Amino acid sequence: MYLQHITLSNFKSYETAEFDFSANVNGIVGENGSGKTNLLDAIYYLCFCKSFFSSQDQFSVKFDTDFFAIHGDFVNRQQENTTHIGCTYKVGGRKSMKANQKEYDRFSDHIGRYPLVMVSPYDNDIINEGSDTRRRFFDMIISQFDKEYLQQLISYQKIILQRNTLLKSFIEHNNYDPILLEVFDNQLIPLGEYIFQKRKGFIDNILPVFNKHYQYLSQGREEVGIAYESGLQEMSFADGLKNNAITDHKSGYTTFGIHKDDFQFLIDGRSVKRFGSQGQQKSYALSLKLSQFDYIYERKGLKPILLLDDIFDKLDKKRTAQLLDLVGQDHFGQVFITDTDEVRVNEILNARNIEHQVFHITR
Repeated sequence: MYLQHITLSNFKSYETAEFDFSANVNGIVGENGSGKTNLLDAIYYLCFCKSFFSSQDQFSVKFDTDFFAIHGDFVNRQQENTTHIGCTYKVGGRKSMKANQKEYDRFSDHIGRYPLVMVSPYDNDIINEGSDTRRRFFDMIISQFDKEYLQQLISYQKIILQRNTLLKSFIEHNNYDPILLEVFDNQLIPLGEYIFQKRKGFIDNILPVFNKHYQYLSQGREEVGIAYESGLQEMSFADGLKNNAITDHKSGYTTFGIHKDDFQFLIDGRSVKRFGSQGQQKSYALSLKLSQFDYIYERKGLKPILLLDDIFDKLDKKRTAQLLDLVGQDHFGQVFITDTDEVRVNEILNARNIEHQVFHITR
């Protein structure tokens, strides 16, 4: 599967633009601020119905306009057919996703149809930011190959929001209704238990793939691990809610559940966040992304589109070389690489006999 064509209208820095891409490697070159990363984000939108960088669609609308539109043609290499995907959004209105002119009832029905992995200068945030960043990262991977997980996660998040609203109303009105709260708890418990088991199984399964990639990047010098931290490791969801009932009542929000889960990243048994060098963190984050690619490919039988944003400047030469060696071995399918230097892109890719096409982006 690959993206053959894309058309942009009023998307970020683009007023109008069209591109016909190679099914293999595409170099996107231009000065800083020219819109290279914006083009990658448009591709991301077509696959995930949202921006890689912002949760609010209005920030993707070009300044002084009130809508954006992204249209793309995806080709299935195996079935030899083409699907036209359209994403439109109007400020103050709604966002629409269509496949061959037919609108999706739910955005979640689109997620996973066109798998994608993005390697970004912000990848170290997975390590250094808060637990919500790590949960989103792993939830996004699982959701690309497990539709039921995505639906259960969406339902869980809606009920948590409703439960928290109820808890806040108890504080505001100085009352408490455990029977009404139990209505939400009975809906929440099976969802939380399901998500917990899925996350636990996912971490167990991805660890060998992750270790393989980290050993490749670090040349086998260290042992790495991922520890899944959840209150459900210690007790059932029902017991956790019961034990935290007083705390929830006083605080006005739900203090126990899978929305509090975290993932501890380890090298030789020590926290990568606290003790890892900058180089170790880069190898760790890149290994996570490569594991994401392999895991999705293994389960869906489709090679995700790979977006490599600014890797020549953000990764050191050793890691860049090892990553591009995988590209040269046809480990990946369609690849997009952004850089400021066309000569560098051509030299590096030609040295590995990687077939590619270069696109020039100007302000």
